[in-house]
Amino acid sequence: MELKQKLALCLCLFAVGVNAQTDIWRADSIQEVVVTGTGTQHLLKNAPVQTEVISHRQLQQYAGKSIEDILSGLTASFDFSENDMSSRLQMNGLGNSYVLILIDGRRLHGDNGGENDLQLIDPHNIEKIEIVKGASSALYGSDAIAGVINIITKKHREHGLMFENTTRVGSYGDVRQHNGLALNYGKLSSYTNFQLQHSDGWQNTSEEAIQQTEYHITDSRNKTVNRHTNWQIAERLTYQLTPAIELYADGSIYWKRIYRPCGHHPGVDIKTWDLQYNNASASIGGKWKLNSTDVITLDADWKKHAYNYVYTDTTLTDGYVNGRFTNYFPYFPGQKELQSDQQLTNISLKGIFKLPYEQQLSAGLEYRYDWLKAPMRVAGGKATDNTQAVYVQDELELLSPLYLTAGLRLTRNQGFGTRLTPKLSAMLKLGELRLRATWSQGYKTPTPKELHYQYIKNMNGVYLYLGNEDLKAQTSNYFGFSAEYTIGHLTMTLAPYYNKVNDMITLVTIPFKDAPGDLITKYDPIRVRQYQNMEDAMTYGIDFTIRYQGRHFTAGGSYSYLDTEANQYDSENDVMQKVTIDGMAHHKANVYATWNHDFSKQYKFGVGVYGRLSSKRYYQIDGDGKGYQLWRLSTNHQFGKIWHLDAGIDNIFNYCDRTPHGLHLGTTSPGRTVYASLTVRINQGKKLTNKYKSNLNSSNNETD
Repeated sequence: MELKQKLALCLCLFAVGVNAQTDIWRADSIQEVVVTGTGTQHLLKNAPVQTEVISHRQLQQYAGKSIEDILSGLTASFDFSENDMSSRLQMNGLGNSYVLILIDGRRLHGDNGGENDLQLIDPHNIEKIEIVKGASSALYGSDAIAGVINIITKKHREHGLMFENTTRVGSYGDVRQHNGLALNYGKLSSYTNFQLQHSDGWQNTSEEAIQQTEYHITDSRNKTVNRHTNWQIAERLTYQLTPAIELYADGSIYWKRIYRPCGHHPGVDIKTWDLQYNNASASIGGKWKLNSTDVITLDADWKKHAYNYVYTDTTLTDGYVNGRFTNYFPYFPGQKELQSDQQLTNISLKGIFKLPYEQQLSAGLEYRYDWLKAPMRVAGGKATDNTQAVYVQDELELLSPLYLTAGLRLTRNQGFGTRLTPKLSAMLKLGELRLRATWSQGYKTPTPKELHYQYIKNMNGVYLYLGNEDLKAQTSNYFGFSAEYTIGHLTMTLAPYYNKVNDMITLVTIPFKDAPGDLITKYDPIRVRQYQNMEDAMTYGIDFTIRYQGRHFTAGGSYSYLDTEANQYDSENDVMQKVTIDGMAHHKANVYATWNHDFSKQYKFGVGVYGRLSSKRYYQIDGDGKGYQLWRLSTNHQFGKIWHLDAGIDNIFNYCDRTPHGLHLGTTSPGRTVYASLTVRINQGKKLTNKYKSNLNSSNNETD
């Protein structure tokens, strides 16, 4: 069955479900308060900037095991192609490096292969997720060309002591552990969070891609997903100094190891080292409420991400030693070699002020310092970068139905000078119809890795990867429009967009003769890849969402059409060629239907069916990823106020992509899997009064 036919069938089933629903209930989701689009509080239905929300109710019903599982399962705008190095997130045609990921309004930092390590996010500690598509550099700075994902964590406000434990187990040795301990005593609040994730990994195929090796191998030991373990412990302290001043301090430690099997085919699947990651973070800050409407916040963050090889066999390596590139540097089993240590310091001062004539002004200062240490991958071993910025944003209610938001950021980078990035958004309210339009510019300077990284990697042959100190900064122009209409219990949104990126940075295959002389070794690489600027690139498409919510029954879906174009100069043939942005799929869709019922005060039941569909994903090299559809059944069981059980089946129809190793997969799913999760929550304190809770939630939202 073709994808379009499947989508039509899903919509028909959805319509039948809506017509069959009799016990309907006015959803309270329209009263959701969001902050990400403007940095200030708005009801979701009145947010001047189009914002998509994955609510707490949706998260609880879906019971996803990871943030990748949640985003790809509940919205059609995302796709992932996971491997050992990263999740390879893509949002409306642009990759992770163009998507700003925030946790409670603060930048996530943990780089794997140039992308964030999303396993730093504990899925059991998420209250909701806010998604803003399109360039948001005026408000958030670099990395916000494709959009912003803001993970809002749970806030534990009960007086006294609260303890919760969640243990989830699934197929292929999948174990997910979450523990939380909250203490609220007087002016002091503490929350300690622990998470652990483990998988034994799996192998979808034992065949290696023939075009990438001189051997025809059908018994490879390479796995589709390798065995891995990671854990994290985090602590947050909050102190209410005065009724108007709140101070906080938090920090975390994170460890991850990926265990890779040693092979026996020369040059193909021999792995002589495991991968190990060590992260740490520390933050301090505070919030000062000047009055009922005005507030000033200060945040200072330090974050560290270290990436190491842990050798499992004697290995001769290539890299920089004492500032010079060399071969045959020996490492022995048990020894560890630092590949990169990235550290980020970010200081942000922000104020929100109420002005006459229904205006709200936001203004701020930011300082960012990036430090990279890579003894074996960067000449001289180190590289740094620093950026300063000032921004201002005005929100104006004009003649009641028309709302305007205008922002401007001035950015100064040590290597790329000064740049202004504006943003203008408008919303028109016509009864239950909301029309929104946005024009915004994005600005992103090359990272220290893109500028200075260079190394040789033996993986299905020899690859030479090069940074490029001649890179230009990237700029973008984004145009977005959305129409949102609510009729009764049904909400529909149609959102076309166009995003043009100039000087987009990507890895390009170049002739070996163009590689720097100090990197020529005894090897004859299959490919030399270097970071280069494209002449221009664009993504455009349309997103459609529909949602029906009743008292017991909800159903809905989302569909995303995407196309991309890019012009890349071919230096070997001296011609301009059109290329596709890697990972692009023309069609993606999600559908779902859930039913919930309270059988008694002691037992509540929920069941949901979810479908995720994607057409073929396109790549410039190493083949395209196959289209797929995955279906999921989840059940939820609440026993009293203490016990909660989730159980379900993922990939019900047992689809498995068996593309040979070395080529792109549509999905890494091993086929049908099962899971079960048990949560125990014990609260020894008293709940806050509604008035006090409302004040705390309002105070928290202003800093998210």
